[in-house]
Amino acid sequence: MPGLVSVKSPAEAPPLRIAVPDEPHTPIRPESIRSEPTIPKSSSPAPRRPPSPSPSNSRAKPSPDRSSGKKKSPPEKNLLDESSLDNPDLGPFLLKLARDTIASGEGPNKALDYALRAAKSFERCAVEGEPSLDLAMSLHVVAAIYCSLGRFEEAVSVLERAIKVPEVSRGADHALAAFSGYMQLGDTHSMLGQLDRSIDCYKEGLKVQMEALGDNDPRVAETCRYLAEAHVQAMQFDEAEIMCKNTLEIHRVHSPPASLEEAADRRLMALICEAKGDYESALEHLVLASMSMIANGQENEVAAIDVSIGNIYLALARFDEAVFAYQKALTVFKSSKGDNHPSVASVFVRLADLYYKTGKLRESRSYCENALRIYAKPVPGTTAEEIASGMAEISAIYEMFNEPEEALKLLQKAMKLLEDKPGQHSTISGIKARMGVMFYMVGRYEESQSSFESAVAILRASGERKSAFFGVVLNQMGLACVQLFKIDEAAELFEEAREILEQECGPCHQDTLGVYSNLAATYDAMGRVEDAIKILEYVLKLREEKLGTANPDFDDEKKRLAELLKAAGRSRNKKAKSLETLIDPNSNTRTKKETSKKWSAFGFRS
Repeated sequence: MPGLVSVKSPAEAPPLRIAVPDEPHTPIRPESIRSEPTIPKSSSPAPRRPPSPSPSNSRAKPSPDRSSGKKKSPPEKNLLDESSLDNPDLGPFLLKLARDTIASGEGPNKALDYALRAAKSFERCAVEGEPSLDLAMSLHVVAAIYCSLGRFEEAVSVLERAIKVPEVSRGADHALAAFSGYMQLGDTHSMLGQLDRSIDCYKEGLKVQMEALGDNDPRVAETCRYLAEAHVQAMQFDEAEIMCKNTLEIHRVHSPPASLEEAADRRLMALICEAKGDYESALEHLVLASMSMIANGQENEVAAIDVSIGNIYLALARFDEAVFAYQKALTVFKSSKGDNHPSVASVFVRLADLYYKTGKLRESRSYCENALRIYAKPVPGTTAEEIASGMAEISAIYEMFNEPEEALKLLQKAMKLLEDKPGQHSTISGIKARMGVMFYMVGRYEESQSSFESAVAILRASGERKSAFFGVVLNQMGLACVQLFKIDEAAELFEEAREILEQECGPCHQDTLGVYSNLAATYDAMGRVEDAIKILEYVLKLREEKLGTANPDFDDEKKRLAELLKAAGRSRNKKAKSLETLIDPNSNTRTKKETSKKWSAFGFRS
């Protein structure tokens, strides 16, 4: 989700695979394909794995006298002859041709043709009743090439076939092939934004790996950590914490004190604790991670951790300590990366946020402008994801400056940078939701509804339809529908939002109470007065028994309930009130901008 950036696995971490004695069938990740067009590296909270080595060739290139009887038979001639696919030596040969084609830069389409024919040859030559690991390996390569071409749905179909080939009970080779298939399938689902399916695949892969290696193998720790990152991306923080604790426990046993692996685990645990609001625990993990990085001479990583420490101090309102942490990181980044590096810009953004919160608006605006200058002329190697993330953060600060038009321009630029990038569905959904809020604030309600619809569609497809964020977006979309007088649609959205937020946040949470209020007003506008009365009575009971009556919303809700009860005691031919008045009784005395602020307070939080 927007705003959550996971720390990366250390470069020294071992690859996620099961070690076997004889020629392991390691998976090909989409990133392993370096042909055009390349798959850009994802900046989503669950980072992609480093490229795994290509599967080793289990069989040698066929000798000329065995393949066709001719000493120099062109491979193309064999490819055109379907009967030649029955030759058991042709599959390995075609697979090697596929890899060589990718390495030479000739293009993925030709490599795909070789890999598909290799898979077909392995399938034809397989012994009946015996699963062919060569077939599974070739299918992994086919899927990787499909991913490099952006054909992720076809890659999913191929990988679903590949994971059915090995039989785990047959030994380590089959376990590795199954593990590799599940993990690659999970990666591909993630690139499609299907986080729930992605996590299910990772869980299956972890299960296979644990059966083959045991629960405490260091390679199991790496898979647990990878699964934890996926849970963070899906905002499933309790599950992420469990996986990350498993990882820490295994590394504590197998790694030396202050290892890079432990430091990476603690940075992830700090991210999880911060997301759950446990800032003190997050700070403790970051300090320990920093000590480990210092011991290993990782200066830039120490600076990155200092930025995270500054974020925690900022959340705790310990502003002087936050400034010190940010300035310390800024000094390191400038000396090691240069004044125009995006890492420098990211610290500028954090300082801008801090100075806004301490009332130093001139300094805040200056840091925003400095960061934007860096993003406008990025240094070579800067990714679109880094620029988009920075612009989205700066837009939030301009929103606090009450400059929604400028904030909207930055969000649109960020959206343009990410729209064609695979694996960015969660980030895109967050940006679209914020664009919906900005459009709402400036009175462009149709565009607001359209942005929310896009965000909701992405979140539904990615498996986040039960998250609190999804509930908040539904509520905000309902408000946009109200302004467009789409009352029935608004009621459906508020009802779905209520169900989700009651489950995820509880009935006493401010977002849930906001949905209750909106739903009561909508029911009254639809003539469902009894339903509206029932909701308001429930809200007032919650405030009186659990939250207290000091909140100014209590008096507003009490007056609204009194009006509804009075109206219910009369005939129903009374003149209906406008929906805007019902939701905000003081709307007639407010300007449009003030009304927008009131509406915004009901739901979505940038």
